[in-house]
Amino acid sequence: MQILVIGAGVIGAAIAFQLTRRGHEVTILEGQGIAAGASGRSFGWINASYGLSPAHYHLRREGIAAHRRLDGLLPSSPTRWPGCMWFESQGEEQLRFAKELRAMDYPVEEWDQTRIKAALPQLGQSPETALYLPTEGAVDPGELAQRLIAASGGRLWRGIAVHALVETQGKVTGVVTAQGVLGADAVVVAAGTGATALLQTVGVALPMLSRPGLILKTPPLPPVLPLVLWGPGGELRQDNAGRLVMPTAANHQGDAAETISGLASLHADAAMTRLRALLPGVQCDWDEVTLAHRPVPGDGLPVIGAALPGLWLAVMHSGATLAAITAELLAAEIDGKESADLAEFRPNRFS
Repeated sequence: MQILVIGAGVIGAAIAFQLTRRGHEVTILEGQGIAAGASGRSFGWINASYGLSPAHYHLRREGIAAHRRLDGLLPSSPTRWPGCMWFESQGEEQLRFAKELRAMDYPVEEWDQTRIKAALPQLGQSPETALYLPTEGAVDPGELAQRLIAASGGRLWRGIAVHALVETQGKVTGVVTAQGVLGADAVVVAAGTGATALLQTVGVALPMLSRPGLILKTPPLPPVLPLVLWGPGGELRQDNAGRLVMPTAANHQGDAAETISGLASLHADAAMTRLRALLPGVQCDWDEVTLAHRPVPGDGLPVIGAALPGLWLAVMHSGATLAAITAELLAAEIDGKESADLAEFRPNRFS
């Protein structure tokens, strides 16, 4: 089939990669640049220790496994698997969280202070206990998107914005661009926060929440953080270039703020204070702060699957965790194999 994928973020790139592996001819349409939206401004944490429902947890868990499979297919994968140390709370709250994870059969280890200090001697004040989540990983979704598109063999139309979808006798048959109409056998919308306006052109509803987020980065540093940290001061990791990466919201995963008040620099300065408390040996300041509008559908859950004949959707947060599994399942469904794992995430729930 000739398939158009709208959006060159990590979700669209992963879908294009899987579709070309199945023999489809794929064209990716992107109005700006590869990972120009949320994918290029992401914390990049791959995990399933956070979920909004049992089905959401299961999908995220499968997302980790799918990323591992993708590692085996993609030359020089940028994904790393350092695990995560969680010490956001102590005492009963930590015990409750560990019990909750084990009830879902999620791998978790309990570390005492001796083990914590051995793994992270650079911590300013080691907690008495922590949970280590060994299966969790990290990736720069923008870098992953670049590599997936390069490896896919699909065609990329960059700087070509899609203005509308074309519907013919109840089936989506192409897209409208400033240069004209481009036809296809199927269209996949993986356009993040831009999906709603496109879908309105064919009468498909997709409400979205406003979820802006700021991410700071430091200049490249020597290795100081061998795993992902999830502590009371926020979430923190070191990327492949050596830069420390930190959301300015202390609880980025659960952040439900609809707006960001005040200058971005003030938020970055406050987060940097928390970062230095976690790693007092860091001798630098932040040099970049980036705003992303995270694509969060109206009920918080991913939107994956067919919306109309010929039209498929893949809109969600977090793409870092869910890109690989979304691509596998959606590509299989386009080829006619429906997945029960997507039952809770169908687009028609907003009809």
